Amino acid sequence: MKNQKNVIANNLRFLRSQKKWSKEYLAEKLDVTRQSIAKWENGESLPDLINCVALSELYGVDLNNLVRYDADKEGMPIGPANKHIFGTVKVGDRGQIVLPKNARDMLEIKAGDNLMVLGDSGQESPGLALISTTTFMKMTGQKLDNFFFNKDE
Repeated sequence: MKNQKNVIANNLRFLRSQKKWSKEYLAEKLDVTRQSIAKWENGESLPDLINCVALSELYGVDLNNLVRYDADKEGMPIGPANKHIFGTVKVGDRGQIVLPKNARDMLEIKAGDNLMVLGDSGQESPGLALISTTTFMKMTGQKLDNFFFNKDE
């Protein structure tokens, strides 16, 4: 339990510092004392479930991650809700990659599924993203057809 208290305390301290909020400001938002915030962040006590839910919403993180994510063990700080870093992959000779199993499981990607490959070649943030073709078409659908094929003329 001691280690779990430290995990929660570290997450609370980090997240408040990321927002650049004072203990007083956060205490006011939660309707608790500044001393309560200090005790939570020092691991002297734990916030109750209602305050944990409120904290996760204020910080925009998953409740489970707020209380379980160990940044020291993971090697990176807690991330925003529903955003994940699955690790690194090596590009093969023909450009192929193997998606990490935990990513495939979480996103329910199975052999034979079609994924849309998107890219950004801008100097500030070049990179690739993958999205299921079904989701992509639901999001863009007719607009994409109109953009590429001028069907509304």
